Amino acid sequence: MKRTLTTLAALLLAGAATAQTIVQSCNRTVTFDAPPQAAISNDVNLTEMMLVLGLADRMVGYTGVSGWKTLDEEMTAGIEALPELSAKYPSKEVLIGAEADFFFAGWNYGMKVGGEVTPETLEPFGIQVYELTESCIHIGAKEAASMDDMYNDLRNLGAIFDVSDRAEGLIAGYQAELATFLDAEPPLDAAPRVFVYDSGEDVPFTAGKYGMPNALIEAAGGTNIMNDLEKSWATAGWEAVVERNPEVIVIVNYGEVTADQKRAFLRSNPAFADIDAVRNDRFVVLEYVEATPGPRNIEAVKTLAAAFRAE
Repeated sequence: MKRTLTTLAALLLAGAATAQTIVQSCNRTVTFDAPPQAAISNDVNLTEMMLVLGLADRMVGYTGVSGWKTLDEEMTAGIEALPELSAKYPSKEVLIGAEADFFFAGWNYGMKVGGEVTPETLEPFGIQVYELTESCIHIGAKEAASMDDMYNDLRNLGAIFDVSDRAEGLIAGYQAELATFLDAEPPLDAAPRVFVYDSGEDVPFTAGKYGMPNALIEAAGGTNIMNDLEKSWATAGWEAVVERNPEVIVIVNYGEVTADQKRAFLRSNPAFADIDAVRNDRFVVLEYVEATPGPRNIEAVKTLAAAFRAE
């Protein structure tokens, strides 16, 4: 009898162990004893990752969208039943007050290094955090941005919420869709030089080696002229942009200054008149939700690939 009870206890312990989910979140190993039931996501792209995985019913709200961006019809339909708990970055009190058990955010995507809201400050309140892979560069070394960053987040979210089959199906579908599209595109004679213009007039804010646009540009067959910038998103000098002479400029569309206004600024400034992209009027617009890690990265690569091959 004693042996039977011991065996049963061992089986129960083994079952409990297998019920746990362990994922890597930047430099942390995070263990989930059960799928979260009261999740909050920050920013439009992270929220969309939750939605494509069918997790709206596991969410109690979202943060960090309307303070900077507007939702399109597709996104509005997906989250109309969910409250926006904070227009910009949430405070710790907002997350605690919503009785959240999970926060999907990133460094500079809802959290600041040394700030009020971090995995460490939320842990005592039973709120576990998963960090956006692209943002890990803010707290440690990582490889250059790649499409695998976005796939990694979907895969980890799938594991955390016990919808791994759904996540793997999405990833396989995205990879196949992209491969089919790119295989049908004519080859490029050379990788076009590409500059990402997010914002700023005195100095431009752009995507470096670790920003998602670097991955999108490379997947589409181009080269980011700022791929030696050891940042994800950062300011750079206009002198470097002029010197490196991009053939294509990608404008990120969001905020109070429209994509048309950004293009007009670049075209009207005499200092930029000899840049190939300006001279030949080769501008491509990506919405913020396309240029940051998320499901719309697939369409972003298609948009860039077609633009790189346009006459």
